[in-house]
Formats: sequence, structure tokens, C-alpha cells
Amino acid sequence: MPAICTVCSKGAILKRPKTGNALCKECFFHAFEEEIHHTIVHAELFKRNETIAIGASGGKDSTVLAYVLKLLNDRHDYGVNLVLLSVDEGITGYRDDSLETVKRNQEQYGLPLKIISYEELYGWTMDAIVKQIGLKNNCTFCGVFRRQALDRGALMLKVDKIATGHNADDIAETVIMNVLRGDIGRLRRCTAITTGTDGALPRCKPFKYTYEKEIVMYAYFKKLDYFSTECIYSPNAYRGFARAYIKDVEKIRPSAIIDIIHSGESLSVKKDIRLPVQGVCERCGYISSNAVCKACVMLEGLNKGLPRLGIGKTHKERRKITT
Repeated sequence: MPAICTVCSKGAILKRPKTGNALCKECFFHAFEEEIHHTIVHAELFKRNETIAIGASGGKDSTVLAYVLKLLNDRHDYGVNLVLLSVDEGITGYRDDSLETVKRNQEQYGLPLKIISYEELYGWTMDAIVKQIGLKNNCTFCGVFRRQALDRGALMLKVDKIATGHNADDIAETVIMNVLRGDIGRLRRCTAITTGTDGALPRCKPFKYTYEKEIVMYAYFKKLDYFSTECIYSPNAYRGFARAYIKDVEKIRPSAIIDIIHSGESLSVKKDIRLPVQGVCERCGYISSNAVCKACVMLEGLNKGLPRLGIGKTHKERRKITT
């Protein structure tokens, strides 16, 4: 017997991974969009007349984010200005192709686009970095450089905050990674829906409670134009192991993703733990808890032919820089 939509009694086309409800296409669209609207309003993510930079990679998350934010901004009159901000890491056969998708999204959604590159900012591409350091620690370099590049691009555009496509799965993975690392500082703030309010450019996550599976289904049924190839340098990333673990748990307990997020939100952290004091890098002026930021240390290592300078805490050359 065909499944019936639990909202309107029409024929259902999907069962929501998040709730288990059978829904028709239109009811799924409405539920998906309004849940994100509720998240935005409840967390007060935007203020009227703000300019919001959407971190746009061309992938499913950022493409759906750009589409939904434009739709909700028009539907609910947020009164914000939206722009697309992309980072070109310099990965041949991956980022160059995905940026073509972002350029099409720019035309499809009628939003301004700014692209900023690692080569422009740092004098290095990820292809060149991987040639020097290999595949083991490349995601560490890329993560540090990408975060700073997004902030620098946003400052160039003079935006008020950045919206990223981090979804519920991403946040649950980060909770697990920080638990396994014993990283109390990051564990305390990794579930925050808005970060950077203490001096850096604020970043917000409208998809904090949105399942990755539902983002994929929304993009599929809306026929959105997105790039689906995984980064060629990421198969060995530590995050992949956390992702595989969560997927296994989710098979047994479908609510595992949201449960992990709620656990991270309610986790009590010992009050006597000292967290790093935030300042600015004496070299580049970027936010840093050390005299010299991680990106500058990594760049010095690359330029000196000492790629491990920015990895770990024991390299004697690194101690000279950061003390």
C-alpha cells in the first residue's frame, strides 16, 4: 500500500530521516524550510540591514544554504543583504571545477560573488603544499588557511557575519573528535550556533539542527545545481573516522546525531580549566591565542622547507617563533 503524507494525506515520496514522518514533496519542502527559519529566528542569527557572506564551496550544503537563505529572506523579510564568498584552495580537478558551480549559482540566485585564493593570500596552493608535506597532515594546513581566508575575504567585503553550511552531522562529528582528543576548549564551544562574537568576525550555522540526508534530498527534489565530488586530498582525514563511527551508531539509534549535539550543548566543563586568551598575531594581525598565529607558523615552515614546523608542539624551530 502506498505511503500517505502525514500532513496532507497525499501520496508520500519520502520518509524523513530526522523525524520518521512520511511526507509528500511539497510538505517536505515546507517543513525543511520552516525548521531552518525557526532556527534563525530562535537563535537571532540575523539583524535587519546586516550583510551576510555565505561561505560557498559549490557543494550540497553551501548551495542549499544559499538557495534557502535567499528564499527565506524574501518570504519572511529578514531585510539582510546576501553575498557569496568562495575560497580557492588551489586543488586542480576539484576546486576549479566546484567554483564553476558557484559561478552558476551566482547567476541562478542573483547574488554577488567574491573569490579569494590561497595563492593570493599565502603564495601557496594546496597542490604545492601537498607536494611538500604529503597527504598525512594536509587537512590541518587546509583547515587553518581556509578559516583565515574566509575571514579575510569577509573583511574585504565589509560584511557583518559569515553563514556557513555546517550541518547537524558535521557538528556531531566535531563533538566526537573533540571528545577523542580530550580538547576541552573546543568541546566547550563546538556546538555554539554562533562563534566569533568575542572579537573575531561572527560566524553562524543556520543548518545546526539539519540532517545531511535531508539536505541531500532537498537538493535532489529541488533539482539544485551543486558539485558532489569529494576533495581528492581528504580520504585519510581524521574527521572521516568520526563520521564512520556516527553512521554506524545512527543505524542502531536514528536520533544519535541530535543526541550527540544536545550532549555537547549540555556538557558541564570544569570551571578551573584555563582556556586560551585571545589576542592578535604580531605578524599578520589575525586573531590568535599566541604571539604568532598558526597560519604564520605554517607558512614559515613551508617557506623554510620545514613543513612539520606547524604540526604538533615540540618542534624546536616552532618554539623560537611562538615564544
